[in-house]
Amino acid sequence: MAKNESKRLAPGALADDEASFNALKEVTGYAPSNASYSVAAITTAHNDAKAAQADEDQAAAALRTARDMATSKEWTFHNLILGAKDQVRGQFGKDSVQVQEIGLKRTSEYKSRGPRRKETPK
Repeated sequence: MAKNESKRLAPGALADDEASFNALKEVTGYAPSNASYSVAAITTAHNDAKAAQADEDQAAAALRTARDMATSKEWTFHNLILGAKDQVRGQFGKDSVQVQEIGLKRTSEYKSRGPRRKETPK
């Protein structure tokens, strides 16, 4: 039957199964020797699969909503931290110890460029 039942079926295979199921329901005189393959058993499995797909769709929507909410909250936090860094620079100065304490470089820590060479015209 199936090769690896831990992997999802291709959408085309599911569409083919759906078409076969719809056709099977219309077959007159279908009476399998194994009751596991009866129309009633297949209908139950079909309904269970549809319910599981609906649950999955709802969970995926909830995940997208939670991801969007987390992203929004992360950006709010990030923007507040950037504003706080600007406030520290404004209150204590760009070369203060407080600037260094919040993880920024003091202006005195930057390497100076030094004098530029003048190019001689040729």
